[in-house]
Amino acid sequence: MEIFEQMGADGHEQLVMVSDAGSGLKAIIAIHDTTLGPACGGTRIWPYKSEQEAIRDALRLSRAMTYKAAAADLPLGGGKGVIIADSHTEKTEALLRAYGRFVDTLGGRYLTTTDVGSTGRDMEYIKQETDYVVGLPTTAGGSGDTSVMTGLGIYMGMKACAREAWGNESLTGKTVAIQGFGKVATHTAHHLMKEDAKLVVTDVYDGALDRARDLGLTVVKPDEIYGVDCDIFAPCALGGVINPETIPQLKCKVVAGGANNQLLSDADGEALHRLGIVYGPDYILNSGGIINAEAEIGREYNPERAREKTERIYGIMEKVIAISKREEIPTAKAADRLAEDRLNSVRGIRQVYRSN
Repeated sequence: MEIFEQMGADGHEQLVMVSDAGSGLKAIIAIHDTTLGPACGGTRIWPYKSEQEAIRDALRLSRAMTYKAAAADLPLGGGKGVIIADSHTEKTEALLRAYGRFVDTLGGRYLTTTDVGSTGRDMEYIKQETDYVVGLPTTAGGSGDTSVMTGLGIYMGMKACAREAWGNESLTGKTVAIQGFGKVATHTAHHLMKEDAKLVVTDVYDGALDRARDLGLTVVKPDEIYGVDCDIFAPCALGGVINPETIPQLKCKVVAGGANNQLLSDADGEALHRLGIVYGPDYILNSGGIINAEAEIGREYNPERAREKTERIYGIMEKVIAISKREEIPTAKAADRLAEDRLNSVRGIRQVYRSN
């Protein structure tokens, strides 16, 4: 598919290719939609196998950010930056500052923050070249680690899904199988443990599994997690894990986790719906990070405000479930409907304003 065709298929506004020979920077910034406000999204640093793969990822993730911000009732659009590099061996101050200079040329149409492969410290380097950065460390006047609020949001979304599945939001005694035990999943786990939920965890990294064992959690091999007899399956690692191969293995009533793009295709959301499994759409549940970052835009960061808005994810998930039941559609489509209704309502307001 040609690039303009790719962009037009999902309504992207802008795709920027940037290069800096001195630092070795090769990056792509995708701006999907600025109807609600400036595009905001993390900068992912990843050793993509090809430029086309990086472009696809930037386009896909920026669109998801538009829907995430719209559903979370934030005054932001969707964007994403990707840097083609190995964050462990090729990330340098020079590369990050060069990237910051290119972000600055967009004049505020794109606000960047952390993502896979980038950290709050990296944002400080970028900040030296542009003001269009959020998610800075608290010591630099920012909102700090987004994984704290992201973990809280996933927990709140789980509780809303639990209420639909069992008529009660309590997770006491429920077994939650967590695939991937990074920072976000760890914060979610602490909330679950306070409610005396039973956790079964897997990860591909030994350090993450050691952390789980230190918390007294049950650990299984990565390929065993799908078949765990549980109440809630929580994908918190890679995308595409809910697919025709894994769905038959699931032994749960709820799928609710923090990974992006959990469904391999729309058909997989429909499959969960037919099986009576309540699915918490990923960009609804994991929106705590962007909510936290938004709380520092144009104002002094207030953690209580960020927490209060993150806790609203419970109510947003309830709205998604209500749309799903009313229109007899999977919750994944219901979430899209919720986001699109907000976008279209604002577009309608703009059209009326312009026509006058």
